[in-house]
Amino acid sequence: MKKVVAFLLITIALTSCGSSSKNKAVISSKTKTAYKAKPTRNKNSKKIKSIINYAKTFSGTRYKFGGTTKRGMDCSGLVYTSFKKENIILPRTSRTMATQGHAISLKKVAVGDLLFFKTNKRKNVISHVGLVVENKGVVKFIHASTSKGVVVSSLNEKYWNKCFAHARRIL
Repeated sequence: MKKVVAFLLITIALTSCGSSSKNKAVISSKTKTAYKAKPTRNKNSKKIKSIINYAKTFSGTRYKFGGTTKRGMDCSGLVYTSFKKENIILPRTSRTMATQGHAISLKKVAVGDLLFFKTNKRKNVISHVGLVVENKGVVKFIHASTSKGVVVSSLNEKYWNKCFAHARRIL
């Protein structure tokens, strides 16, 4: 039993924000299928609102590498858990999430879209993800910061603006 628990803890640690995985995003139903469709935003507005509201319930939660609960959360865990609430299964890591849905320009970013960042100066890879919660001239996103835990930040903040890599739309 101890070996199983240790294996699970190692697996979780390896699947946090920076590691890679080959999972595909799926919408849970009777048969799980790869999510490729590009549905209209209006059709999904209730799901998007629910995802964002659920993500906001984690505000103030401390950062925990590999975390997916109120006891601790990392950036991809927050996004993964929030989408899972609406039966949309995304990969568990930010790097792999960055391959899901379709790319959009920053000018077209809307509430519910995902923002991806390259926060490691030495590595040119996606290492952070945030969920857009507002775009009224200034893009605001919820994410799990290593220093502040789950917070809402602005893309206008110098650090996030400098690290921004691209945006993607899942719904």
